Amino acid sequence: MGPDHISELFAAFGTVMVRRMFGGAGIFAGETMFALVHDGVIYLKADGDNAAAFAREELAPFAYTTRGGKRVVMSYRRMPDRLYDDPDELAAWAGEALAAARRGGPRKRPPAGKARKAKAVTVGLD
Repeated sequence: MGPDHISELFAAFGTVMVRRMFGGAGIFAGETMFALVHDGVIYLKADGDNAAAFAREELAPFAYTTRGGKRVVMSYRRMPDRLYDDPDELAAWAGEALAAARRGGPRKRPPAGKARKAKAVTVGLD
């Protein structure tokens, strides 16, 4: 799933930027990451205000295992499959995910000299 396809999916929501990161990509509205893509699956940001919608549909959180063997579960939940074919409903879910990301506040920045610049993805993620 490449950046052009992701942009088309979210067209009813608005302009998004896709940035390669952590073996997948982050999906941003402005400077706010509200979704991620990993192994061709989109995950949307969840918090206490929108988590019930994901729970009702039994949508799994995004999780990964660190090199040290620790399992990390993030606050992103799998996007319902039907949203890939329903741009209006996807826009509504994306709006809720963006609101959740904004409620989470800004992320801590790495110490000076340790910052890494994100690059916009212009090639496929596959």
